Amino acid sequence: MDSLKRLTPFIAVAAQLQPADMGTLAAAGYRSVINNRPDGEGEGQPGSAQMQAAAQASGLDYYYLPVISGQITDGDVSAFAELLGRVRGPVLAFCRSGTRSSSLWALSEAHHLDPQVLLDTARAAGYDLAGLAARLQQRWQQTPQLQAPASAAPTQRYDVLVVGGGAAGCAVTASLLRRDPHLRIAVIEPREQHYYQPGWTLVGAGIFDRARTERPMARCIPKGAQWIHAAVAGFEPEQQRIVLEDGNRLGYRSLIVCPGLSLNWDAVEGLGETLGKHGVTSNYQFELAPYTWQQVQSLRRGRALFTQPAMPIKCAGAPQKAMYLSCDWWRQQGVLPDIDVEFCSAGAVLFGVPTFVPPLMRYVERYGAQLNFNTSLTAVDGPARKAWFKQVDAQGNTQTVEKSFDFLHAVPPQQAPEFIRQSPLANAEGWIEADHETLRHPRFGNIFSLGDVCAAPNAKTAAAVRKQAPVVAENVIAVLAGKGPRALYDGYGSCPLTVERGKVVLAEFGYGGKLLPSFPLDPAIPRRLAWELKVKLMPSIYFDMMLRGHEWLAKPKRLPHEPLPVEAPPACDFGKEPNP
Repeated sequence: MDSLKRLTPFIAVAAQLQPADMGTLAAAGYRSVINNRPDGEGEGQPGSAQMQAAAQASGLDYYYLPVISGQITDGDVSAFAELLGRVRGPVLAFCRSGTRSSSLWALSEAHHLDPQVLLDTARAAGYDLAGLAARLQQRWQQTPQLQAPASAAPTQRYDVLVVGGGAAGCAVTASLLRRDPHLRIAVIEPREQHYYQPGWTLVGAGIFDRARTERPMARCIPKGAQWIHAAVAGFEPEQQRIVLEDGNRLGYRSLIVCPGLSLNWDAVEGLGETLGKHGVTSNYQFELAPYTWQQVQSLRRGRALFTQPAMPIKCAGAPQKAMYLSCDWWRQQGVLPDIDVEFCSAGAVLFGVPTFVPPLMRYVERYGAQLNFNTSLTAVDGPARKAWFKQVDAQGNTQTVEKSFDFLHAVPPQQAPEFIRQSPLANAEGWIEADHETLRHPRFGNIFSLGDVCAAPNAKTAAAVRKQAPVVAENVIAVLAGKGPRALYDGYGSCPLTVERGKVVLAEFGYGGKLLPSFPLDPAIPRRLAWELKVKLMPSIYFDMMLRGHEWLAKPKRLPHEPLPVEAPPACDFGKEPNP
């Protein structure tokens, strides 16, 4: 496999492979193989069926796209481009020498990449495609080109670019710098304030002051990293660079994408216009959590509605935590019997991990709350104090249900930010594609993601970030050194369910709902100890440990043996280097 040459982080090419090479490719992190050589072209050439069997036995996807040497047609190019658009990456394409596969790649990219860039990339990999120059130029000219800004070439290049300065961005940056303080890292974040969002539920219950959950972003960006106070507009992974909103480009050797998710208030008709008045509130917004507490204190009788949208959402337990703490206050004040409490959830169960449903149900019964499953908030009329829900029955029939309210705690549907949803890094649902264990992008081997925007099927919580950050940090270091990812994420997430003042059900679990308790105690029992951890220790653990790279109870699991090395991301001259 000495002939393997990486053209981009997504695709490499090679001369004729043998069935025995498939295991090596899989160990090196490749996910798909494309065979561009027709069967029977040369002596000793293994047939496509033999290659396919070996690839599939090693867990690789295999595609047979035979192209006659020296006769690459436009149809061949279109077929290759279509194939690259749907295969799992990184991908390896091979033929007799690798030239045919390189030519197919260059021709398939010529509609949007400068021909000279394609020729230079191929030449750096050892393939002289000068004979295709005219054809590449023709394909380039046939596609209308947007006028590139004067700053189209990146002015700076970093070892690592981190998109997002929230919990995930700051934590992974700190973990990286603890492993290698000489890394050139920049964090791209437009906001000036950093928020401890898990504390907003407690603000809405009068337990925390809002100021305790906010710090200037400049204090949270780890020392040793550069803060780029800007917003990202797009990604150019083939060129290993990102585009800022002002048109400037920044180059990278490895990219970490973790901008968090977006709250889609507009998905519920009328909700955005009435937030913060008419008894409509949400602990999911920094400015509204104090209003939640005001409304809880003022409500003495009537109907209180709490909603939860369809998954995924950040901190899936937060909607019901708002209900429990509100009910606990009303119970202490002696007014709970005069308040009709309803929890309207788009889901079919109270909590996704069955172990924790019985203790939660005991509190639901204690507070006399009515559970309405498969019920999604669709519209709100604040002045009229009315809300409308889409309700789905067991047979799949839907109906619209109108409910009046005196207090409404609404949680909006949530999605990845638009610049993520429209990017080449996203999956069909708009989240950043990622291997569930290594958190590496399946098509771009030097790109990782973590936090709320990551498509891994884990709970979107700060506790998950605490375990993800060391995994990504170790794997980024490995990729920068030309090795394969070794650290593994087990899906850990934690949801401290505040069922009453002074007691918490500390739900800790991983992929598939597997229980992953940090302490040798029954996790389904509400405990005072968990409350002390949540209220007194967690803010400090967050700001002073996690965001500074202290990996308390968060050391990553690792593969038992070092995987076979992969080629490091190619070194490109992106212009001026940043100051250390």
